Amino acid sequence: MQLTYQPFELLLRHTFTIARFSRNSTPLMLVQLHHDGYTGYGEASMVPYMGESHETATVFLSKVDVSGFTYPFDFDEIVNYLDSIAPGQPAIKAAIDIALHDLDGKLQSQPCWRLMGSNPAQMPVSSFTIGIDNEDVIRQKVMEASGHKVIKVKLGRDSDKELITTIRSVSNVPLYVDANQGWTDKEKSLELIYWLQEQGVLLIEQPMLKTDIAGNAWITEHSPIPIIGDEAIQRLPDVDKAAGVYHGINIKLMKSAGVHEAKKMVDRARQLGLKILIGCMSETSCATLAAAALAPQCDWADLDGPFLTSNNPYTMPAFENGKWVLSDEPGLGLMYKI
Repeated sequence: MQLTYQPFELLLRHTFTIARFSRNSTPLMLVQLHHDGYTGYGEASMVPYMGESHETATVFLSKVDVSGFTYPFDFDEIVNYLDSIAPGQPAIKAAIDIALHDLDGKLQSQPCWRLMGSNPAQMPVSSFTIGIDNEDVIRQKVMEASGHKVIKVKLGRDSDKELITTIRSVSNVPLYVDANQGWTDKEKSLELIYWLQEQGVLLIEQPMLKTDIAGNAWITEHSPIPIIGDEAIQRLPDVDKAAGVYHGINIKLMKSAGVHEAKKMVDRARQLGLKILIGCMSETSCATLAAAALAPQCDWADLDGPFLTSNNPYTMPAFENGKWVLSDEPGLGLMYKI
């Protein structure tokens, strides 16, 4: 087994603004694992507010000894090993996990989605995310979302209603909303939620600070539409904490340290009666396909990374009728651009 990697700067089509941050690019680490004539591909999308970077990823990878990754892979053992190297840093751990799953599929001549037990016929539609911006840019972004059946809207500022009204002036597709912890008053938030329901909003992510457990639980209890924990949900132990606080959880591979733990989170959420949204950071086709392998086991999907970027190094996966189309190719089915 050999590990190679390279830093990469993923450029965004538009400045991406949420309740508390803005950025024009995202640092990635592209990871490859080579074994028995096959190569598995993975990626770490290290959005700045999560605290990872090219530097932290390089230091982490320099400590990884892949000689212990014997086949067939013991993913539980590998996850524990990676966690023992350093706490946190779930994105670079996800890169290794994704590469291992891609490699595992190639070694078994099976697509990752089949090894995950997914049914492509149950693939949910995937939303297209629109960040906070001025009215003209919002309208342009909505036009770019043509072909998508759902638009996801970033809220969390005083201009929330104006943003929704702008979208509704040019589109009537259903909406997902992500407040990114931007709301502070639960009563006013609930009033806004009822208005958002009238505007065709189907779910709301992380309305208040993740540390405000009582506030989020109160909103969940009174909300007419599902409330989804996002920043509050990182890894498997957080799923149990979500019960009674949110209607559902958002799973992102860059927070769960990869596909293996994400699958465990899906299974645990089902046991607890929680709904599941599978989401993404700013990502290439690589991490998108890894998450798409689990998406049919989820209620909603927000896997739009390749649509929001301008220098995806891989070919765009098949996308039809608002849904990702899973390939029968071994592993992730990932292809480099020619």
